[in-house]
Amino acid sequence: MLFRRFWARRQESDTETRTETPMQEITAEFSAEELGGTIPDEPLRIVPRVKFVARSEIGHARENNEDKFDFYEPDEEPLLAARGSVYLVCDGMGGHNAGQIASELAAKQFLHAYYHLGGTAQEAARHAILQAHHYIAEMASKIPSRYGMGTTLTALILKQNEGILAHVGDSRCYRLREGAFEQLSRDHTLVAHLVEQGILTPEQARYHPQRNVIRQAVGVADPSEPLEPDIETFALQVGDLYLLCSDGLTDMVDDAEIEAILRNEPPTRAAWRLVDRALANGGRDNITVVLVRIVALEEV
Repeated sequence: MLFRRFWARRQESDTETRTETPMQEITAEFSAEELGGTIPDEPLRIVPRVKFVARSEIGHARENNEDKFDFYEPDEEPLLAARGSVYLVCDGMGGHNAGQIASELAAKQFLHAYYHLGGTAQEAARHAILQAHHYIAEMASKIPSRYGMGTTLTALILKQNEGILAHVGDSRCYRLREGAFEQLSRDHTLVAHLVEQGILTPEQARYHPQRNVIRQAVGVADPSEPLEPDIETFALQVGDLYLLCSDGLTDMVDDAEIEAILRNEPPTRAAWRLVDRALANGGRDNITVVLVRIVALEEV
């Protein structure tokens, strides 16, 4: 299934200038009782200590901010051991504010389900995405103005000494490790699929007129093509720097410049510079950046 993002454009006249008011970001709010759930009994051996920075801007062309970042860092030792901490970015799509609703719902539904579900962390992450997917699809089917709404979801989970990436859509996760910079996520887009098949080069894909056509999104239902989230697991290392971002960054700033900023700036300054560069280059979409640096892996 292929579908195009809805692009909201700011309308301006010679005599009127519209002022945009950024939305306030809030974290998910769950009680300890809500988050208890059925989780594996796993000993806590290692706790990742992190530096976490996030910034989200509406950009120059949108009516509202359809991006959403969120996170949860459990205080309860059983949750920390079996589920770890989660940092995520969602980029919504759909007309009449539906994208904003989809990204907000996906973030909260994912966090709620992930900390409730049993099984391994990888299984819980996959099923949490699917629960968010079905919830949003059902809502869209019942409310005409919400028809077609959906969202990307890219979540970084830090569980003891391992990282887990749960991903759908074209938001991205990058890692800078010991001088090596790489994209960990795989874009679920038409042009990325064509690059994988050798039909397009990466440079052609970057400027292709259909570069914003995505093949998978949370909440957009197609019985013939069930949603298949990407779930990847990898070892954490002290010094790792992870970047989660919406395509409002990567459409405006190329990988080489992103890498240079991450190499040369501390996390807080890097987050601000990345967003500023996207705005300076046009800011045609909402821009969200989440940076997570592994400061230590402390043995308990």
